[in-house]
Amino acid sequence: MTSSAPWTAGWRKRTWSLLDNEWDVIVVGGGITGAAILHDAAQRGWRALLVEQRDFAWGASSRSSKMVHGGLRYIAQGKLGLTRACARERKLLLDEYPELVKPLGFVLPTYTGAAPAPWMYRAGLSLYDVLAGQWVHESLSPQQLSLLIPNLRQADLSGGFRFEEAVTDDARLVFELIRDAVVEGATAINYVCAEELLRDGGRVSGLKIRDVESGAVADVRARFVINATGAWADRLREQVGGEPRIRPLRGSHLVFPGWRVPLPQAVSKPHPWDGRPVFALPWEGATIVGTTDHDHEPSLNDEPSISPHESAYLMALVDELFPSLAIRHSDVLSTFAGVRPVIASGKADPSKESRDHVIWEEDGLVTVTGGKLTTFRLIARDTLAKIEHTAEGQLSGASARPSGRGWRQRRTVSRHITKTGAIARGARPGELVPIAGTRRLWAELRWAAGNEAVVHLDDLLLRRVRVGLLLEHGGIEILPRVKEICAEELGWDDSRWAIEADAYLETWKRCYRPPMTDRTDSPESVREYPL
Repeated sequence: MTSSAPWTAGWRKRTWSLLDNEWDVIVVGGGITGAAILHDAAQRGWRALLVEQRDFAWGASSRSSKMVHGGLRYIAQGKLGLTRACARERKLLLDEYPELVKPLGFVLPTYTGAAPAPWMYRAGLSLYDVLAGQWVHESLSPQQLSLLIPNLRQADLSGGFRFEEAVTDDARLVFELIRDAVVEGATAINYVCAEELLRDGGRVSGLKIRDVESGAVADVRARFVINATGAWADRLREQVGGEPRIRPLRGSHLVFPGWRVPLPQAVSKPHPWDGRPVFALPWEGATIVGTTDHDHEPSLNDEPSISPHESAYLMALVDELFPSLAIRHSDVLSTFAGVRPVIASGKADPSKESRDHVIWEEDGLVTVTGGKLTTFRLIARDTLAKIEHTAEGQLSGASARPSGRGWRQRRTVSRHITKTGAIARGARPGELVPIAGTRRLWAELRWAAGNEAVVHLDDLLLRRVRVGLLLEHGGIEILPRVKEICAEELGWDDSRWAIEADAYLETWKRCYRPPMTDRTDSPESVREYPL
């Protein structure tokens, strides 16, 4: 599979036929960590396979805060090494993935008598810039702040600061890493569950896998199995006797129309209830407000959703930042919640748990978990370095990787241009225009349906093109046109479409729907939207 569009018609059958190969590494988990490991392994010339039990980026990697940030808040925790790593990686990602990672200005307003004091912000940002190898932060007067963030609360505003961060489409970043790896010779398949570890002489030597769609099962063998399943990591580890070590933490967000909460730059402020840093940022023409940090008690098998308490918590931030806008729960377009894999250390406050990544080797099962979206390359490098040390020359290919950021950037941009041309060539009349209410073209939706490993409708609308987050009611009004595209590109008949549409809308209502009540509304005032 070396095509620039490797997931065309019949791709699942073709991929399944390749699984008899002897692999160097099998990566379990198709989030940002698994994608980065597969990408790195492909660059080294290793025979690498990735399996994901749901869709690529189904978990926290499509439900992050969308920030590629340098870890300013970790300075206060004394995590200077993590801050430095995040800041340096952010700069590299801006250079190497310019079509996916974009610069974003970040504003910190200060208010008379409120903590932190301005001098603390100034000291923290100065150290932040030193660790990042740059000097970009600046002090702002109340007048300058009002120009940058017109609707910001003016009462007691004393000034503030501006610095630089970055933003991305997290799910697309994951998918492009996997695509790039597959083009380089790796293999990846979604909706394939790792059911059981296989052993040889007491050491893990492969997996028994099951195709969730067809029910087909197979044994796949590898020199190393990498457990990159995030919050699910303990499930494979328990098969090698590993003690539970993961503390699943839920981070939830509200999504508003950009016109309702207009933001040219991001803004962050300590929450009025507990002092945690929370934010509002512009993304894909919308405004995201987040995030929370709560222990996640429901089953990991169920798609996570925001709780009423989390919704009220985030609305309190909106009230604090933008009182003149009079925002209500009914203004929310959508919500999303992700479950972070944090290593439990017994701390009572979830926000004080370490965000560093860890790597464990247990009877041949290599587990990597924790870490940040921003540091995905470092996590992949550390994981494969551990495997190289253990392998003692038994892996195929050369471990030397192409050097020079310019080479990587040119290749990435070249493929982006090639893909853009293919999208335009495949467009039908009237499809080179945005889907109303979004910045995504109809042609992008068609391309994704036919070329990007879409198995279910929610793959397409929630992760490939993201319109399920950006349109009212999950995009129910555009579904008739989406149906036509899916019939052509995926071969879905009326019966299959009805199943997919019902499942998508049920998932959206249960896990992405805005809060059911407002401070002035009653549950009875909320419309139900027919299928």
